[in-house]
Amino acid sequence: MLDRLFRRRREARAVADFYLTIAAQARQPAFYRDLGVPDTLDGRFDMVVLHVFLVMRRLKGQGAAAADRSRLLFEAMIDHFEKSLMEQGVGDSGVGRRIKTMARGIAGRIEVYDRALADEGGPALEVALDNNVYGTASEVPPRQLAVLAAYVRREAAGLEAQPLESLMAGEVRFGPPPGAGAD
Repeated sequence: MLDRLFRRRREARAVADFYLTIAAQARQPAFYRDLGVPDTLDGRFDMVVLHVFLVMRRLKGQGAAAADRSRLLFEAMIDHFEKSLMEQGVGDSGVGRRIKTMARGIAGRIEVYDRALADEGGPALEVALDNNVYGTASEVPPRQLAVLAAYVRREAAGLEAQPLESLMAGEVRFGPPPGAGAD
């Protein structure tokens, strides 16, 4: 019984560390400096959700263990957002309501991003990124939007090439965020 408890704790810690690795990629300054992603709570939230989605997409359809890892990753992200709300001073009574709203928004984004990536070469990904990542920006230069969409497509392909065993072990490799002027 204790072995099972400790195994769960080790797994939870491993998934939390995995989440933090993914979130670190989403916090790269180049996204905000070069690609014009709003450097706000909303902008950072959307970048974290986008990167977690990419990893969850890779785990999708890869068996029960991968589905479990994906679920735990989603839960780690929600837990992190909940802790962030509490650190910002949101009262206990307001946290649950906000987390439910966030979880619905995340689920919607995951669905939209998944459909958009299936629309290879179509404008759906740019539209999804414009509505979500750049949703609070007053104006988004088309070049920045195109570069971010190319980055997302590149990372989705890169994650597909990464061995499932690596992801299950909590190892993920992302490429560098592109600069808005990069080709």
